[in-house]
Amino acid sequence: MRQRATWMLLLVTLVWGATFIWMREIMLALEADLARIGTTSVVAFLISCRFALAGAVLPFFPSVRRHLANLEVWKAGCALGVALLAGFLAQMTALGELEPSTSAFLTSLYVVSTALLSNLFGEGRPSRLLWFGVLLATLGAGFIEGPPHLTWGWAEVITVFCAVCFAVHILLTQRYTTRMDPLALTFTSFVSVAVLAMALALVSTRGSTGPSDLVEVLWVDGVLLPLLCLGLFGSLVALGILNLYQRHMEPVRAAIIYTLEPVWATLYGLVLGLVGWTPWILVGGGLLVVGNLMVELTSQDEEE
Repeated sequence: MRQRATWMLLLVTLVWGATFIWMREIMLALEADLARIGTTSVVAFLISCRFALAGAVLPFFPSVRRHLANLEVWKAGCALGVALLAGFLAQMTALGELEPSTSAFLTSLYVVSTALLSNLFGEGRPSRLLWFGVLLATLGAGFIEGPPHLTWGWAEVITVFCAVCFAVHILLTQRYTTRMDPLALTFTSFVSVAVLAMALALVSTRGSTGPSDLVEVLWVDGVLLPLLCLGLFGSLVALGILNLYQRHMEPVRAAIIYTLEPVWATLYGLVLGLVGWTPWILVGGGLLVVGNLMVELTSQDEEE
């Protein structure tokens, strides 16, 4: 089961790598609307639509319908949703103020944060070899787009907060999915993200803009199809698989596997001509692969 979980979480990173392309298409199509309505409002609205679309599919599963009246599932789903939304918003808010390499490096600190928080809250003390894998994965994710240039302004601090939020989400996922139905938790967390993001979108609109202006962005050329892909694949498929399979391995190992996302995103970008080739791709990608192989080897040694 642990080996199957490893392959399934690798599939999650494969899908997440594609979300980079879809989100980029949406942001390019909405440049004028971001300036007119406000970046926070538009981004929060798109996040709400993405998770509402994904959540609308889940009630078709019998296990989800059986737990709709379970208050504990709703509480746990709300906690997962808050951590997920806070991470997304923090990352996107600061992205415009940072170089991509700096944002990637600071976001990758969620691996270190997962290891530290896991140790702090008694979820298991990582071995020395696993810590080395954490270090390699963090450096690989940070340097795949080139050396980061840190100045430690407000954008850097917010991105570090984003990394902590993602680490909290990984640990909460591990804790809750071992005790409750994973698909029911997926549904309640999606509902929480959709509702909270929509509330934020409505209160943060600029000047005379309102809900009708937000709805109109859906019909801008180049928005609807990528948004459908983000909802059905980036949220429903990826997070559904994550909630089903992450519980079969330790949180730190799962976090290291997730760092392969920028490898896939970079490969997609190279194939589509969206990013140029640099030697740093080999450096960062190589460190990420070695870090993940080290985690897999330590897992096999422990099983033996």
